[in-house]
Formats: sequence, C-alpha cells, structure tokens
Amino acid sequence: MVRMANLCCIAGHAINGVAAIHSEIVRTFTFKDFAELFPEKFQNKTNGVPPRRWLMFANPQLSGVITEAIGTDEWVTDTALLEKLGPMAKDPALHKKWIAAKQERKKLCADLILSSTGVKVSTDAMFDIQIKRIHEYKRQLLNIMGIIHRYNEMKAMTAEERALVTPRVCVFGGKAYATYLQAKRIVRLVTAVGDVINNDPEIGDLLKVVFVPDYNVSLAETLIPASELSQHISTAGTEASGTSNMKFQMNGCLIIGTLDGANVEIRECVGDENFFLFGIEEPEVEPARAERAAGKFVPDVRFTAVMDTIKSGMFGREGEFDELLASLEGNEGFGRGDYFLVAKDFGSYIECQAKVDAAYKDQVAWTESSIISTAFSGKFNSDRTIDQYATQIWDIKPLPVP
Repeated sequence: MVRMANLCCIAGHAINGVAAIHSEIVRTFTFKDFAELFPEKFQNKTNGVPPRRWLMFANPQLSGVITEAIGTDEWVTDTALLEKLGPMAKDPALHKKWIAAKQERKKLCADLILSSTGVKVSTDAMFDIQIKRIHEYKRQLLNIMGIIHRYNEMKAMTAEERALVTPRVCVFGGKAYATYLQAKRIVRLVTAVGDVINNDPEIGDLLKVVFVPDYNVSLAETLIPASELSQHISTAGTEASGTSNMKFQMNGCLIIGTLDGANVEIRECVGDENFFLFGIEEPEVEPARAERAAGKFVPDVRFTAVMDTIKSGMFGREGEFDELLASLEGNEGFGRGDYFLVAKDFGSYIECQAKVDAAYKDQVAWTESSIISTAFSGKFNSDRTIDQYATQIWDIKPLPVP
C-alpha cells in the first residue's frame, strides 16, 4: 500500500490546513507523528473569497450603500476599509439604506424561487438559506428535521399564537454525487416536506420550504445577497473550512453554525453576540460517538417526535425514508449509529433557532449585526490568502503590471 499523504509530508516543504481549526486537527491528530518530526513544516492558511465577485458584482445594491457610507470604493481591493462600517453600525440613516438594499435582493430572489420552483414566497419573511454540496456531514438533514419540528409546533398552536411566529422562507440548494444515495434521500425529504408545508392553508406565508434545482454559481449570486440567515451546521471537526460562509458574511448575512471550519474565525471577527452558535465542540465528538456505541445516549424527545412524524408517512410515501432514518438509529455499524451526531446536537440546534426567531423581531439590532458582519469580513478576502501562500510557502514575488 502506498500512503500518498505520508509521502507528501516527507517530501513537501510545507503542510497547511485551510482554517485554524482544520490546521490544528492536521497537526495534532491527522499527522501528529509528522508534526513532531517536522514541526517547522506545519502552518495555517485560512481560505478566502474574492470580494469583487461575491460582493461588488453579485450585490451592486449593497456595494453602492457601502461605497457611499465609507466614501470610497477602494474597499473592493482593500477590504480592511470595510471596518469603517463598524462605528456606523447604529446609524439609522445607514440602517434604512441597508434594509432597502436587502429587500431589493430578496425580491430578486423571490422571483427566482417562483420561476424555478413555482412556489411564491413573501419578502417580509426571514430568508434562511443553506446552499452547499449535499452531504451527511454538512447536515442538511439536521436543518430539515428542525423545520419539521417547527411545523409540528406551529400546527399545535392556536391562530393567535401562530400570529406571533417569525415567518421564514427556508431555501436549500446543492448537488449530490450520482451514487450518493443518502444525499439523494435527503434531497427527496426536503422536497416532500416542502410539498406538504407549502400547500398548508393554516401555515400560509409563515413557513415555506424550497429546494432550488440545478444549483450553480450563477444561482448563488442571487441567493447569497438575499439571505438573512445562513446555516453552516456541519458536525464539529468535519468541515475543513467552507467558503460559502464567507460569502454570506460579506453580504451582511448572520450565521447559525457549529464551531467548525472557518466558522470559528468568522465568530471571532464579528463577535459572539453576532453569531448563533450551537452544538458540541470538536473534542466532544469522539466521546459522543463512544457514548452512542455503548448504548448510553438518550435522544431528545423532540428529535424522537420528528422521527415519528417522518415515519408516519406525512411526507412522501409511507416507508419512503426508512433507509435514511436507519442511519440515525442503532448504536454503531456502517450506515448506522448517527455518525454525524444529528440527534446529539438537535436540542441545542432548535433552541438556538428559537434565539434566531427572537432576534429577528428586533430589526434594529438585527440590522446592526448585519452591518457588523460585513464590516469585519475583510479577513476572508482571497487576496490575503494568496498573498500568504506566495510569501510564506511558494516564495514568489508579485509581477507589477506595466
């Protein structure tokens, strides 16, 4: 057996992860022995995204507001200038323009949703978006199970109680590998749940669930600027970095997420109060799996209720999702035992979502957090990433343009 990664550790002069937590896992776990032999080789290079594409080009409405507020468009190449927005985050005049830009983008997104799915959504609702490759570790399954819990709760409410609910448009998008059956089953569950909720007259515009087909970068350029909440909810320690979280942050979107990948550094930049954190942390993951394997884990009753709802046949055909749900059952074994800890984090997740609902009702505070999100997104400029690679690994010099 040829172990290519081990050979690379020996032959390469530099080894890096693509987010602080990822680089730490590489150094202390994945290649621990090599890190002890060659500590000088190991370093971190947090990923980045180009603001020219993901803010200036994708969101001209917000870009115009930013340029007017800070008095220059040089932030496009010097994202440190975005920090000038920080002291303005409470300015009512800026709030008015910021909200207007977001509403314009939500209208464009609603038009896209209608044309691609046939579902009409309200732009007065919170736009809650999770767009990324469909994979069990990224936990779209946790998201849709949380939505089912929300739906169950709303159906049990009186009309008066329901009127107090924070309306949401929950958008999914992404592609699944052709042979990845569990990912395809997750997509099917999302669409089956949407078929029920979107046609429930008692719920109306209080909750919509859509899966946008044929996801690609062009669609992302419409979805990301419209998003107000974005979900980056992978099991702690499984996401190397993620870059869509950076794109959402640049566009003034708030994030609900775990301490995984670049979420850790985004939270450090925007402040704990502007990030909705839930779930166990990376050092707790293996003990949680051991607890499950030993048969000692007791799931949250709200998680069990969602499982029962799906099994009842309310969504799709009865038994259609048995194989998907089987991955969440049992204590261990291939495709069993809830390896990505959906049940473990479920209670924390829905409690954090309740905090999101409450926060969104205060639009002044929410808009302030949105401005802060953009203001402190400059670290995640890909220009910084490439410069670090060039100067600290590749040892190359810039070639000035004549």
